[in-house]
Amino acid sequence: MPGSNKNIKFLVDNRDKSDDLVSVKEEVLKLDNSVVDYEEFVDPYCLEKKPQKISFQDVTSAAFLIKGGVEKTPCFKSKLSDHRNLDMDLYLKMDFMQHTGSFKERGARYALLSLRDEQKQKGVISASLGNHAQALSYHGMLLNIPVTVVMPEAAPIMKVQKCRNYKANVVVFGKDMAEAKQLAMKMANDEKLLYINGYDHPHIMAGQGTIGLEILEQVQNPDAVIIPVGGGGLIAGIAVAIKSLSPKTKIIGVESEKCPSFSKALANKGPIHTPIKNTLADGLAVPKVGVNAFETAMPLIDKMVVVKEEWIALSILQLVETEKCVVEGAGAAGLAAILAGHLPELKGKKVVLLLCGGNIDTTVFGRCLERGLAAEGRLVKFTVCVSDRPGGIHELCRILAGLGVSIKDIMHERAWLKDIYSVEVKVVAETRDWNHSLTLKKVLNEHYEQVTFIEVPMAIHN
Repeated sequence: MPGSNKNIKFLVDNRDKSDDLVSVKEEVLKLDNSVVDYEEFVDPYCLEKKPQKISFQDVTSAAFLIKGGVEKTPCFKSKLSDHRNLDMDLYLKMDFMQHTGSFKERGARYALLSLRDEQKQKGVISASLGNHAQALSYHGMLLNIPVTVVMPEAAPIMKVQKCRNYKANVVVFGKDMAEAKQLAMKMANDEKLLYINGYDHPHIMAGQGTIGLEILEQVQNPDAVIIPVGGGGLIAGIAVAIKSLSPKTKIIGVESEKCPSFSKALANKGPIHTPIKNTLADGLAVPKVGVNAFETAMPLIDKMVVVKEEWIALSILQLVETEKCVVEGAGAAGLAAILAGHLPELKGKKVVLLLCGGNIDTTVFGRCLERGLAAEGRLVKFTVCVSDRPGGIHELCRILAGLGVSIKDIMHERAWLKDIYSVEVKVVAETRDWNHSLTLKKVLNEHYEQVTFIEVPMAIHN
């Protein structure tokens, strides 16, 4: 289909650069319906029957090449150790402090620096929802290497625009990553661009492994390192680095219950397609782990943990309140595993948490904070029937104020009540903690006959 790709290229090169979000899907389908039905092209760096394991030498080579091109991010002891009574020495590796907000820059820069001169002239291409696309675009701009990124329509507008700001050739195509990758692979084949898989390319994994080298420089003899897991490239690279230098250090991976693709792969003894659902940890939402990543990481991982979404939301809230760190869901997954009590064996140990990304959408961030408050029992919602005579609602507010409860939202309903002298009041209120919420419930039940708490805390209610 030589004509199809020319049409795609024309649309990409001639779109209105001022648009906030440009989709070429409909135009491509009009020009040639067969463009989405082509055979699947093979990535020579990620072959299922010939997986490539990276070595410690690969990681040290990456560290040498990217030195000075990416930030050496801090790793310091967390206040959460004392604040949450976790009974462990907890250290935070702050890799969300990279220029583009995630660890992805390490692998992206190493992959670009490893290109042959001829390929540097032609450029590279990849499909990504955001963090890998931004990292590749940014370092492509710095190194003067042409970069094309195909991003699905679900990609946040902010991340799409940032890639354009980094001078990348951005194509918004497909309802999901599968469709975006199909187009990217076809364009790679037709335009002779190198496709760089965001989590399974060997150079990507080696670049991410440099985090492990930095952790061992910054924290002496850690007992465990907890790493969020999506496609597997991050944990593969870090595991190689740490196990080579500190074999006794435990490598623990964490996934969201909405996308446990690595856990499924371990059970299957090989990568397997795993249905994923919408998740706060969108950076971990990879339906099938990389073949190279799985082959490399599988013998080095000591434990895999799957956490509920509520614990991720609570972790985002705790990191904001205690450490003043704004991280995305993927970045908070490691703390979620600790708060949820999945790692009791780490009590009294020296533990490093990787905060891998901070590119959280503003509206999602607000929802996460509310979900976290509800999960901890600090945001409660209830209805109560009070007298509709003068002073009825005032009395309710007086009780809440006396308890030190803050009203966030309040509304009343009359029309659907049998008693015309009563009014149903719906309240969203903030309390200090779950015990304070229990006190609120007890006092309301003592004062009113009809009290209903709409939701109980979703994660913590012991």
